Parts: sequence; C-alpha cells; structure tokens
Amino acid sequence: MPQFAANLTMLFTELPFLDRFEAAAGAGFKAVEFLFPYAYSAADIKQRLDAHGLALVLHNLPAGDWDAGDRGMACDPGRVQEFRAGVAKAIEYANLLGVPQLNCLAGKAPAGVDEQLIHQTLVDNLRFAAAALKGAGLRLLIEPINTFDIPGFVLSRTEQAVALIDEVGADNLFVQYDIYHAQRMEGELAATLQKHLARIAHIQLADNPGRNEPGTGEINYPFLFALLDRIGYAGWMGCEYRPATSTTAGLAWRERLTALSA
Repeated sequence: MPQFAANLTMLFTELPFLDRFEAAAGAGFKAVEFLFPYAYSAADIKQRLDAHGLALVLHNLPAGDWDAGDRGMACDPGRVQEFRAGVAKAIEYANLLGVPQLNCLAGKAPAGVDEQLIHQTLVDNLRFAAAALKGAGLRLLIEPINTFDIPGFVLSRTEQAVALIDEVGADNLFVQYDIYHAQRMEGELAATLQKHLARIAHIQLADNPGRNEPGTGEINYPFLFALLDRIGYAGWMGCEYRPATSTTAGLAWRERLTALSA
C-alpha cells in the first residue's frame, strides 16, 4: 500500500501555509512535503509538525528567486557561491525539522553559457552538496522535470539523472522520480521504475494532462501502485498535484485507486 505525503505547496492552498498542516492531518495524511520552508522560521514549522503528528519527508534546497522565474541554480556558473550558501541554509532547516532528504533543482540553462560549463558546474555543485549533506546524515535528490512546463530545464530524463549520479559518484545521491514529469517526457513508467528502483529515493505523483489528481487523466495509477508494492518500493509518494476543484473534494482518489490496486 503506498504511503502518501501531502504536498503543502500545492494542496490546501485555500489556507495560509502554516494552517495547511492541520488540514493535512485532518484529511488523514501522516506526512507532508513542500517546495521551500525558508519564508518561515523552522521553529514555527516544527511546532505545526509536532502538534499534528506529521513527518516531513522532503523539501528543496533554495532555488533562487522563484517569483522571478528561477527554478534552481545548481547549473549556473555565475551563482556557485549563492548555491553553496543555500546548501548550508537547507541543512540548518533539515536538522531542525527532521527531514531525511533534500531535493536539488538543477535549474534552467543560463543564456549564452557553454553547455559543457553548465554541465560541469552542475556536477561540481552536486558533489559539494552531496558531501555536505552526507556529513549531516542526509540524502540528496535530483529531479528530472519536463521541458514543456519549464523550458530550458537542464535535467529532464531519468537516464540523464542516473548518468549524472554516476558521474558525481556520491553514495547519498538519488533520483526524485515525479510520475507526471516522467509521463510528459518519456513514458515507460513501469519499466523505468523497475529498472531504476534502487536509484529512486522518493516518488511524486499527479495525472496528465492537467497535473490534477490521480484518476483524472491517462496514467493507470492502480497498476502503478500495485507495481510499486510488488517491486518493493518502501518510500513515500508526494501528492504534488493541482486539485481540480478543492483539495478536500478531490481526495477520494486515495481509497478508490488503492482499492483497485489490491
């Protein structure tokens, strides 16, 4: 049976962020994830986690100015010091919040910069981040993201992520596999999950098209849930989707689709 974590960046958005923890617990979630904690104090977030008996299973390293269009900076040779300062900040939050793993968004290719320099910057920054996180007892994740939603994103396919992990050579570096992004870029979801299960530390979900709840689109989630049970995936599945109406109105998919996967 899959373990679902509510993504509080995308779910319960009718509420202020710090009120979403109570809503998630009230809806039956035992764990949460979100993009970034940095606009809030770690103490305030920890209080919400503890008050509602929730585990935090994932957040991202700082990714630049999100509202201005940044989607990570690990590949940008002009922002290495900013990236590395962000690693230290993320570890500080992780230690206080008890999260076991942090995701690194590779970023969009900076204009006018040589592709090999972009790649080498990404490799060097991942080596730095992996070493820093290992010292803190944390896993580092990298996430392929589809280039329809984020044109120019430098990491978009699973095989590319696995090759990057091999090149970096860190034993605490893994793939964050987002089913929605993977469906848009490459399909072959079941075969890819089976082939690379040992490299995957976290899975996220949404349906396609629309990035709405599972069961609203073309992806056969009962089949995938049964497959993940069969091949032994023991991690969390982050519910990173846009509710088609309200979060609460759409949550019936959990019981309905998991029952079909039994």
